[in-house]
Amino acid sequence: MTLFLVRHGETTWNRDGTIQGWADSSLTARGRRQARAVGERLAADGVDRLVVSDLQRTRETAAALGEAGVDVAPTFDSAWRERGFGEYQGLTRAEVAARHDGYDPDGSLVAIEDVPEGESLTTLEKRVSEGLDAVAADRGGEETAVVVTHGGAIRAAVAAVTGRDLAVLAREWSPENCGLTAIDCVGERSVRFRDDTAHLE
Repeated sequence: MTLFLVRHGETTWNRDGTIQGWADSSLTARGRRQARAVGERLAADGVDRLVVSDLQRTRETAAALGEAGVDVAPTFDSAWRERGFGEYQGLTRAEVAARHDGYDPDGSLVAIEDVPEGESLTTLEKRVSEGLDAVAADRGGEETAVVVTHGGAIRAAVAAVTGRDLAVLAREWSPENCGLTAIDCVGERSVRFRDDTAHLE
């Protein structure tokens, strides 16, 4: 089984540099183009299952995948949500840095262990790991599954598969909007490739 992880298309808050977490914002025109491009790539190879975070931006991305030819009814799963950033949602990185001692506004919020009124890093890791297990469970044959999700969840999934420390990985890498990450789930799980954006060029 092959599992493809797709980060949602660009949103208005991505464009404006605002922290989203569980807050909703819509895709931009660019984000819809990105989603259709990755949808065309996935449709060309065939998709058997489509799992989608239940937040607005991933629902809109999944709809654009359908317009591009991914002809599979989605199921929605909150396990694949972005990390809940609590009081930091709606702020810019500079505003977070002013409130959180030691946070570098050029760094990753995912790497912070705890955020006020938000979800801990440990909780994110556990939630995404359980979601990964559920999607990757043996279905009795070869299958291609696609999960439309978020940057924090993709990094948590890659950390779980590779054994990397999530906080360290998050500081090194941030997935691109509609970048594609592939995980092989036959036998021992492995990352085939990470954040491929060739379809966006």
